[in-house]
Amino acid sequence: MNLTDIVGLFAGICVTIAVIPQIYKVWKTKKVKEISLLTFSILTFGIAVWVVYGVLKNDLPIIITNSVSLFLNLVMVYFIIYYEKEK
Repeated sequence: MNLTDIVGLFAGICVTIAVIPQIYKVWKTKKVKEISLLTFSILTFGIAVWVVYGVLKNDLPIIITNSVSLFLNLVMVYFIIYYEKEK
């Protein structure tokens, strides 16, 4: 692994873990009123495209970090939809 891969992996990890506090807060409070489904949907779609890009370039740091990020953002989208219905 070269320096470029390490920097890419570090950047990807930072972006990936950024959503974890929001997921935790929603999971604990069950409140999503202030969270935009559209924003998270667009973000999730963009991350899915990054995964495809990483596969096309055969770039493991992009594939790994964005796959984890895709999963986490899908969890967030699910929470937004699920807890919005509970109203």
